[in-house]
Amino acid sequence: MKVISTKDAVGCILCHDITQIIKGHTKGPVFRKGHIVTEEDIPVLLRVGKENLYVWEPKEGMLHEDEGAEILRQFCQGGSRKEAAFEGEKKCFRYMSASRASEGKIELTAEMDGLFKVDKKALYEVNSQGEMMIATRHGNTEVRKGDKLAGMRVIPLVISREKMDKAGDAIRQENGGKPILSLLPFVPKRVAVITTGSEVYKGRIKDTFTPVLEEKLGHYPVTIISRTVCDDDPQMVTDAIRGALEMGADLVLCTGGMSVDPDDRTPLAIRNSGAKIVIYGAPVLPGAMFLLSYMEGGQAVMGLPGCVMYAERTIFDLVLPRVLADDPVTKEEIATLGEGGLCLNCPVCTYPNCGFGK
Repeated sequence: MKVISTKDAVGCILCHDITQIIKGHTKGPVFRKGHIVTEEDIPVLLRVGKENLYVWEPKEGMLHEDEGAEILRQFCQGGSRKEAAFEGEKKCFRYMSASRASEGKIELTAEMDGLFKVDKKALYEVNSQGEMMIATRHGNTEVRKGDKLAGMRVIPLVISREKMDKAGDAIRQENGGKPILSLLPFVPKRVAVITTGSEVYKGRIKDTFTPVLEEKLGHYPVTIISRTVCDDDPQMVTDAIRGALEMGADLVLCTGGMSVDPDDRTPLAIRNSGAKIVIYGAPVLPGAMFLLSYMEGGQAVMGLPGCVMYAERTIFDLVLPRVLADDPVTKEEIATLGEGGLCLNCPVCTYPNCGFGK
């Protein structure tokens, strides 16, 4: 940047905010950093005591902060300005809208309900470079349309193109140049609920588990196609699972029978259905006895422990959004849930605005 007489600054880009103070009335910026000075601005600038200004001086190999912020946006979303679709003051790409660059900063907002994903290693590579930053909400979390997803900015007023290129090279080395962020829309699914337990099957108690699932599933684009009650006979449960799949179920939820008691045979029944078990037992409380499996055709079959019925939040709330977004869950990913996997049972539940599962 360079210092220039205010009278000669028409067409120049301000490198700093211009603040006006009127006693008892106002204190704030008259012009923001990045503003292009016009002829009409000169008297205003002189009235606030600015005889000289710091203005942007283009140099070979250097980028203005807003240009650098646009490159950070591309790291996050992928695509260029030409590929992004402008809607008023926003540009939408990959189900995320980006604000226009201002003072070297851009924010991303969800344009639909879905599962927010973050490439943590690639994000680390960018933030390790210095002079630039990207801050996001936690990945693998459910978001709703209008939720803020990320903010990014270049720290100094100008940054070298070489430094931005270095960050891009680091991302390509880490993940082949894929976008750091993604938003996977929820996919409409057909769900079957299978309730197990002789006490429910024989009418000794009322099924209070299914209504809980119906309430949770009601927030997603799903249709419950069947509700079946089975005895503790594992073959009956296996037959119910296979029957649900034959009806076209994309997701089968088996409730109860998940502990180590002799009569709790749901894990065996799921295994006998031909499902491939991803995990039986997870480092999450509530939800340690949770089971996740997939059929060869990709349909998910879950065994839900009793805590899902009475606890406000459990591992089911962490895994369900991923399954509904067709984002396969691995054993290794479940293992990482130990840190943050302890629900604190707060008097007023604020999930997902808490540390559970993150």
